[in-house]
Amino acid sequence: MGLGCGSPTAVASLKKGEVVLDLGSGAGIDVFIAAGKVGPKGKVIGVDMTKEMVTRAKRLARANGFRNVEFRLGEIEKLPVDDSSVDTIISNCVINLSTDKDRVFREAHRVLKPGGRLTVSDIVSEKPVPAALRNDMDAWSACIAGALERRDYLGKMADAGFGKVEVTAERDFYVETVEDGQKHRFLSVTVRAHKPRERRARPAGSGKAA
Repeated sequence: MGLGCGSPTAVASLKKGEVVLDLGSGAGIDVFIAAGKVGPKGKVIGVDMTKEMVTRAKRLARANGFRNVEFRLGEIEKLPVDDSSVDTIISNCVINLSTDKDRVFREAHRVLKPGGRLTVSDIVSEKPVPAALRNDMDAWSACIAGALERRDYLGKMADAGFGKVEVTAERDFYVETVEDGQKHRFLSVTVRAHKPRERRARPAGSGKAA
């Protein structure tokens, strides 16, 4: 069904009737969990870049009677989703795989409605990931080769325009590199952020007289 490093649906405070987007939805496990939370008047959209995964997710949705879900083929760096059309975004251990995380967060900000929420579970590192891991394909598939330092990951979310960026949960683990026998600390984190609401322009002449 899919691999993950947390449970963003558990802390995303999903509400009945909301439109939810899952970045890197795989075979749909988090989409199906979210579908139950938003109810029949809500909708959950899953985006994945792998055609086989999208096909499988659609098959599972039909087989299990999910009517409020939709799966789209696409990249999280270029989402096939309209501007300001989503109430909540979730993602489970996917963004670390992208080589352009700045663009991922900008796209997430674009498709969220003002006041919308972003909740992601992902892998980050304590220090820069060594070259031995960066160049290891097994480490990429294990979601550690593409990990950013914790502060850089949170900083990119803020740079994309998100506010109230906060880590709601974290758990560390260590990976040892064969070349130097060093143990490198990684963290599985759940991060929540908000897209600020648009400020209404003050009507002309509404200010106080001097």
